[in-house]
Amino acid sequence: MVISGRGVGVVAVLALLVVLRPQWSTLWLYVLVVVLVVAVDALRAASPSRIALERDGDSAVRVGDQATLRLRLTNRSARRFTGTVRDAWPPSSPTSPRSHVVTISGGDRRVLTTMATPSRRGRCHADTVTVRSLGPWGLAGRQTSRRVPWHLDVMPPFTSRKHLPSKLARLRDLEGRAVVLHRGQGTEFDSLREYVEGDDVRSIDWRATARAGDVMVRTWRPERDRHVFIVIDCGRTAAGRVGDAPRLDAAIEATLLLAALATRAGDQVGVLAWDRRTRGTVQGRSGPDLMASTTSMLAQVPASLVETDWQGLVSEIARRTRHRSLVVLLTAIDPAPAHHGLLPVLSQVTQRHQTVVASVSDPAVATMLSDRSDLTATYRAAAAAGFTRERRAVADVLSRAGVEVVDELPDDLAPALADRYLALKAQGRL
Repeated sequence: MVISGRGVGVVAVLALLVVLRPQWSTLWLYVLVVVLVVAVDALRAASPSRIALERDGDSAVRVGDQATLRLRLTNRSARRFTGTVRDAWPPSSPTSPRSHVVTISGGDRRVLTTMATPSRRGRCHADTVTVRSLGPWGLAGRQTSRRVPWHLDVMPPFTSRKHLPSKLARLRDLEGRAVVLHRGQGTEFDSLREYVEGDDVRSIDWRATARAGDVMVRTWRPERDRHVFIVIDCGRTAAGRVGDAPRLDAAIEATLLLAALATRAGDQVGVLAWDRRTRGTVQGRSGPDLMASTTSMLAQVPASLVETDWQGLVSEIARRTRHRSLVVLLTAIDPAPAHHGLLPVLSQVTQRHQTVVASVSDPAVATMLSDRSDLTATYRAAAAAGFTRERRAVADVLSRAGVEVVDELPDDLAPALADRYLALKAQGRL
């Protein structure tokens, strides 16, 4: 049983009468009246357990967008239901309104709409639905809480998609300027044309020449069907916060932009999330299906507080990539994790694949480097300078091993990685 705000007001008025006439008879009369009125009102309230609940609405939404959640109520009793219904969700998904005032006649139905605005990526599960039924006087009532299962898959915001039009324009320009007279292994035959001075004699098609009565050469176009394999390190370093979000979130944004760009370029894209085991993978898809599958998979990838199994990751890459590929590894190049995990095994990947290592740098380090306002700030700047030198040393080791390194701030990582992909494509290194 619950007492409403109106019921509390009535109790306060009766308590005032007791204060004005402090006698035992008045006190017992007060208690009797209060208990009787509240009990009668509560008993006359419709049973909240007779309200059937069903869920409906959105099951997926991007971070920061609004999701529409519907709760269907059916009054299975003959009594008129009057009260409030609160559909509770976790604090990471604040809802509006917080509660609904509802009146349902016996046997009728109502649909309540709640708007949720999630602020955190992942799968968000509904909490309990609290149904409070008030009596006809509105003084007291009955209440029950039930779980009505529903979940909301909160997708990454993909804010980096604002860079996609400019990157696609560069891609079209790149493909338009691609030299079609390109000879060698790993190219696709395009067409035949007449020989002109300066053409490579090794491009002459002698059978076509015999048929045409003129010297004909083969022309080539750069291959589109290349393989791009994106690996996201979900281990301990991915959980570290850079700016206002975990390092993993910046890696996810970069993955989505690169996947969208590469699939538009006609390349085959695969995505793997890994720490000590596979946390999610997408392969064998293209176009809109690739982006939908990748976004859905990355929505539920956690940053695990465990050390990444690098040898296991190398074996997994070898198992999943049968062709020479562009392997993009999104991880931290912080000195200690890199020296103990990444660097000893990376050569096993670079021997077979063109490799890019993309890392998020911490904007707080840049802030400390520029602040020498007092003695403490100066010491912090010195520590930040030492840490920066160590990161650069790791990047130099990677570069000497033939690895392309992209080390940028969280907001700059996605476009910088896309630019590096386009540069490698322009150089014919994919």
